[in-house]
Amino acid sequence: MRIAVIPAYEPEEIFMDVLKETYESGFKIIVVDDGSEPEFSEIFTKAKKYADVISYPENKGKGHALKTAFSYIMDAYKWERATIITLDCDGQHKIKDAIKICEVSEAYPEAIILGSRKQSKKSPWKSRFGNSITQKVFLALTGVRVQDTQTGLRAFNSSFLPMLAKVTGNRYEYEMNVLLQLVKKSVEIIEVPIETVYIQNNAGSHFRSMRDSVSIYTEIFKFSLSSFIGFLVDYLLYSLIVLLTGAKGILLANILARLIRATVNFSINYKFVFYSKESLIKSLIKYFALACCVLACNSYLLYMLTVIGGINPFVSKILVEFILFICNWAVQHKFVFVKAKGRVE
Repeated sequence: MRIAVIPAYEPEEIFMDVLKETYESGFKIIVVDDGSEPEFSEIFTKAKKYADVISYPENKGKGHALKTAFSYIMDAYKWERATIITLDCDGQHKIKDAIKICEVSEAYPEAIILGSRKQSKKSPWKSRFGNSITQKVFLALTGVRVQDTQTGLRAFNSSFLPMLAKVTGNRYEYEMNVLLQLVKKSVEIIEVPIETVYIQNNAGSHFRSMRDSVSIYTEIFKFSLSSFIGFLVDYLLYSLIVLLTGAKGILLANILARLIRATVNFSINYKFVFYSKESLIKSLIKYFALACCVLACNSYLLYMLTVIGGINPFVSKILVEFILFICNWAVQHKFVFVKAKGRVE
């Protein structure tokens, strides 16, 4: 069984063409009316000829609409396996491409399939700019190259629905947060080239460049801020203890500072950055196991630079933090996220 999920907010007439073609291609269709104004009620009434239509009175965003559909599918088709696709209501996705990514999803049920558009000079500038920025930020953050992070055409096995229904974000940031979660859980991302279509220079899009871009990067900004706060706590406490105890207290200062930094970072990330649903104890054990490994490396390098190398302890601390940052990124890039490596079919 194949199910198409189509979120719609105040759609244009082409919406009915999208529904008809999708229906005639054998898909069951779930449409979510994301709080459109009353004058659009007629088009959603017509849509019921082809789809199950879910409506609510207030606009809550694309992410909320998708999660509403996912919850509906889990309730309505509890015991049935299906291939799910998400596509936009404005005709930007060709049905031939929807079928193509469904076929890839059915061949690789353990992966998430993205319909990847190739941007060109003919593409709207805000689409080219937005996708270029998110592509680079996503690569820097995860070590995974995804060519089209903003594509709305995605396919996946229904076994992913419980996970996707729990991802944070109610608007356009939801789709970026999904990709971050996939990398975190080592789920493979496969990109399939699709036709690039922008109707009337993407005039029908409800993407708000400034507001929605900020939403997309919110989790990334929060994580970066959390890391910076942790570094400040670490360095200031380390410096204070070294000033009070002298060179003999360097290792003690580093251990105490790193432990307090780890506690601060864990508290912020658990509550405010990732909104973890995992049990506190389980998350705590995993986090501090990693922190202990980093602490051991940090202390050894600091000892070598200050005691053996004779370098100023304050300068050494900054050098060690920089070295470990580079090493940590390299390890994640090569080993931690290797199973989540994006590839193009």
